[in-house]
Amino acid sequence: MNKTDLARFHRKLTEMQASAAQEETLGKEATRTVTLDQQSVGRLSRMDAMQQQAMAQANSSRRKQLQQRILAALARMQEGEYGYCTECGEEIALKRLEFDPAIGLCITCARG
Repeated sequence: MNKTDLARFHRKLTEMQASAAQEETLGKEATRTVTLDQQSVGRLSRMDAMQQQAMAQANSSRRKQLQQRILAALARMQEGEYGYCTECGEEIALKRLEFDPAIGLCITCARG
């Protein structure tokens, strides 16, 4: 991988990081505890609100995992290890990194 590719992936990772942080900020409202008055709102409305809350919490969890993967990729970049599989040490294909710059495994290791 050349310096141009490395700079491009660094830019993509920082953009992904900023986007995930912004989405996390916007998603915090949806994960708050559901408080509906059972007398004025029907049972199905409460169940729907609870389901939406659970989906928002799952999305938040996925965003946090993505943020952790981005931080790990940026750390590998600083260590000079970016673009190499964390399992076997082989180079990760550029197409795979273009699809997901935060990926840490080559296709062989990802398959298991």
